[in-house]
Amino acid sequence: MRRVKKAAALTLAAAMVFSLAGCGRNAGNQTGKAQGAAAGSGENAAGSLEAGSGQVTIKIGHVEAEDRSTHQALVKYFKQSVEEKSGGTIKVEIYPNSALGGDSELTESVAMGTLQAALPSTSVLVSYSPEFGIMDMPWLFDKAESAFAAMDGDMGNYFNEKLETVGIHCLGYSYNGLRSMTNNVRPITKPEDLKGLKMRVMENQVFIDFFNTLGASATPMSFNELFTGLQQNTVDGQENPPSLIYASRLQEVQKYLSVTEHVNNFLGFIINKNFYDGLSQEQQQIVTEAAAEFVKQQRQMELQDTQVYIDKLKESGMQVNTLTPEEKTAFKEALAPMYEKYKAEFGEEIFSMAEEYGQ
Repeated sequence: MRRVKKAAALTLAAAMVFSLAGCGRNAGNQTGKAQGAAAGSGENAAGSLEAGSGQVTIKIGHVEAEDRSTHQALVKYFKQSVEEKSGGTIKVEIYPNSALGGDSELTESVAMGTLQAALPSTSVLVSYSPEFGIMDMPWLFDKAESAFAAMDGDMGNYFNEKLETVGIHCLGYSYNGLRSMTNNVRPITKPEDLKGLKMRVMENQVFIDFFNTLGASATPMSFNELFTGLQQNTVDGQENPPSLIYASRLQEVQKYLSVTEHVNNFLGFIINKNFYDGLSQEQQQIVTEAAAEFVKQQRQMELQDTQVYIDKLKESGMQVNTLTPEEKTAFKEALAPMYEKYKAEFGEEIFSMAEEYGQ
């Protein structure tokens, strides 16, 4: 009898071991699927999975204000859609106004997996793929729609493949507007008008070369120092989308707005690759489709906002001029040496792609 009881006990113990081993594999898989999700945020080991609920949380950081098209469209077309279509299995939390850091910090967090998603400027993504620098080339596209087609087509796919190699999956490219110039000296209508002007630029080599090539004095400066820099005449001018110029009250310290539309500025909607791969196929489809609708709607909102804010800047007292197609061509011809430099650096292939979509 003792032998029978002992044998039964051993059988039961073995069964428990195999059962626990099976649970361990499941737990390991679940953790692997959620890898990259807010690891430092105090959540459980699965990162984005709330204990006992099976709910996935996507935290999204961006630097835009709540009244910008980026945030408004993100709430309406991504967050609401994802939460509704997932039946509550995916929760979306959005953190605007640089609450989780600037573009560089947000991108690094997504790459490392301490944040699920973000919308940084493509100007920052050069740290992960230098070829993104082509998107800062002045007058690369003749109109916004050409740029949209490129980023939804071969150029976007080219960049996406580069990001995948560093652990980032891109859901699409939203639009941060057409960048234009302001200054306190004179209207900008031809390349020579920039000579001698101290122009604030992002800490980005393409922008620095752009203005220096045209005879301006490119002055890298963080955006949060710009208003004071203009107010104290540390710099004469700057360049940004009209909606951001107005929202930042730069019209209070700038006299001239030249609608140069020199760069189509995009934001990459990036998500940690391990986190995205860990979603079920159904969840991936929900997220991907909602992101596509967000991009589509946000671009249209931003295009409409561009003219609205140009009008508002004019109403605020700024003197406004808009470059003609011929004037834009004169600027691009003056930038020929810069184009040759970056064709050698980024490669002819990516420039050929841009040409296919209309320069």
